[in-house]
Amino acid sequence: MLPSITQRLAQELNARPQQIDAAIALLDEGATVPFIARYRKEATGGLDDTQLRDLEVRLKYLRELEERRGVILDSIGKQGKLTAELSEAIRSADNKTTLEDLYLPYKPKRRNKAQIAREAGLEPLAHLLRDDPLQNPQDAAAAYVDAEKGVADSAAALEGARHILMEELGETAELIGKLRDYGWREGVLVSTVVEGQEEAGAKFADYFDFSQRLADLPSHRALALFRGRNENILNTAVKFPHELEQTGQPHPAEQMIAAQWNFKPQGRPADDWLQQTIRWAWKIKLAPHLEVEWLMRVKDGAEEEAIRVFATNLKDLLLAAPAGQRATMGLDPGLRTGVKVAVVDNTGKLLDTATIYPHAPRDDWNGSLRTLGQLCAKHKVDLIAIGNGTASRETDKLAADLIKLAPELNVTKQVVSEAGASVYSASELAAREFPVLDVSLRGAVSIARRLQDPLAELVKIDPKSIGVGQYQHDVNQTDLARSLDAVVEDCVNAVGVDVNTASAPLLARISGLNATLAREIVAYRDSNGAFKNRLQLKQVPRLGDKTFEQAAGFLRIANGDNPLDASAVHPEAYPVVEKILSKTGKSVAHLIGNSDVLAKLAPQDFTDERFGVFTVKDILKELDKPGRDPRPEFKTATFKDGVEKPADLTPGMELEGVVTNVANFGAFVDIGVHQDGLVHVSALADRFIKDPHEVVKAGDIVKVRVLEVDIKRNRIALTMRKNDRGDSAPPARPATSSNRPATSRPQQPAPKAEGAMAAAFAKLRK
Repeated sequence: MLPSITQRLAQELNARPQQIDAAIALLDEGATVPFIARYRKEATGGLDDTQLRDLEVRLKYLRELEERRGVILDSIGKQGKLTAELSEAIRSADNKTTLEDLYLPYKPKRRNKAQIAREAGLEPLAHLLRDDPLQNPQDAAAAYVDAEKGVADSAAALEGARHILMEELGETAELIGKLRDYGWREGVLVSTVVEGQEEAGAKFADYFDFSQRLADLPSHRALALFRGRNENILNTAVKFPHELEQTGQPHPAEQMIAAQWNFKPQGRPADDWLQQTIRWAWKIKLAPHLEVEWLMRVKDGAEEEAIRVFATNLKDLLLAAPAGQRATMGLDPGLRTGVKVAVVDNTGKLLDTATIYPHAPRDDWNGSLRTLGQLCAKHKVDLIAIGNGTASRETDKLAADLIKLAPELNVTKQVVSEAGASVYSASELAAREFPVLDVSLRGAVSIARRLQDPLAELVKIDPKSIGVGQYQHDVNQTDLARSLDAVVEDCVNAVGVDVNTASAPLLARISGLNATLAREIVAYRDSNGAFKNRLQLKQVPRLGDKTFEQAAGFLRIANGDNPLDASAVHPEAYPVVEKILSKTGKSVAHLIGNSDVLAKLAPQDFTDERFGVFTVKDILKELDKPGRDPRPEFKTATFKDGVEKPADLTPGMELEGVVTNVANFGAFVDIGVHQDGLVHVSALADRFIKDPHEVVKAGDIVKVRVLEVDIKRNRIALTMRKNDRGDSAPPARPATSSNRPATSRPQQPAPKAEGAMAAAFAKLRK
């Protein structure tokens, strides 16, 4: 008998059963993972959000397993075939695959050749030949010839008997389990190019003659193979070493089937017939079915890993350093259509817009500088955010000239990813926020805001549109959405939001809230003014006590009635703070940030039946640094002057760049040439690295060296190893490994001389 669900989860998560039971109870009551992880540590013994997410997923699987187990037991019981031995086997099955293997012989099925043979009375013949190979098949079959039952002759009788034995082998759970494990250990996935598709499938060239063991196949390579197969470029098949080496020996799988019958060919009359039956059972019945399973296991594992990589990258991107509340100008680069400009204030409110045409065909470089300078001066702009799309580098040079020619503006520039900006621009949300603003200008607003606060802006965009995934369109979209939504929820709640400035999409990600409640909060705020305290949230329509409990700790109110409302201390724990104030004799205002006093307090002195040491420790940390932001300090990257396109790169060149995406095989880095370079996992560090996330994450600013530039294939190989000098490249990877396809971006020279620009700014200053 299997352990209980609680016991299994406790073992898997390395936790005590009491912790698991408490977490399950809270989840079943509707509590969110962020709330449980932050404010119910006493109950769960400090299970963190990662453990709780794993528990949530596994709990669903195990409950489905138990439900299916009950259905199967009931079905076999109604058939009158549930023996004590079978019942024990079913109750001991610890996964869905084993459970379905056991159910297969009893599962209602369509009328097939084996069933027809049984109806014709051929089952005794099948078992006679299997159990007594001394029988002559032709002679034994002659007794079963019956034209009325559809058995015309001995050959028909033997064929029917063979189908019965093949089906029985295919429904033997023990044998299927052995063959499944053997295939996973020894099977090799082989791919070849579909004839005539060599040119059309050039990006899959590395897989035209490829083979690798199933168990060793990396996720990105597996997904590339499946994509090539789906696009009818590649043929794939599972082969075994003896087939590839053409040893001529019996197939190991056939030997395993023979062992199931304790069969060894000894020259007996039925031996040849039985060997043929075994061969057919493997090739026709078992191998095709198991190959689907093996490939599905590869695909499921690859998808799970790809989703994990996407989730990790998304988390890193959402928790990237915010520039903070500073007036920002967003530039959405373009050539013929111009560069769209939007200026937002320190809260993200749109102040001004413009469209400039510094690039071909208009080449209005000086006029563009003048416009940007005027907007910066008018609105006291601190930062310029430049989208990294078409004409990004040329627009970056425009901003650099602005900074150089007008230092008194005291502005800083930063290239930011504009992935998903166009999705937001055309969304219903953007239309409601900016009903009269041109779609292209909305993109510039988004670019500016995502520099101020990446988290607050990116939550408005479908996570799948942010572009930090690995073959994201090839994976299970339901699982991907669930995982990414969990990441967004965890990130938003880890940071917390200002309830008086947060947008509805940001509020909707807070524990306990949804899109409807978020809109109600914004509507209440618009009608009644800023919230003065957290208790006022209870006046919002539809926001009840349960929702308040889940959400309040993550909603912050700056400069309100109670300083604690600006912290992560939950209102339910305010009595603990009162005890601390009584002990220290200080007010909240004097206690907050007073590290000397707080460091001397013993958490156990303030515990009670409801709040234990876990909670008190969190409260003391929060009082020391209230509302602390877990995100890193904001830094900017500087692209090398004169390096604007891949042709400008030379091996050995040292550059600074921004990590845009991390995959299992390496990290993509934007070095300002309109095509990301790849730092292969083997070139990320001077030591062995298994997972690139050990070294880098999306948004990191890194120093790299150029190893190799392939202009024709639009590939740039980079290294972060100290000893690489550009004389050798890391191992080549399949062309389809990257989900960041090469893009062709027109290159434009800076059209005007510095003297002319200086003259333009002289006029501007006057």
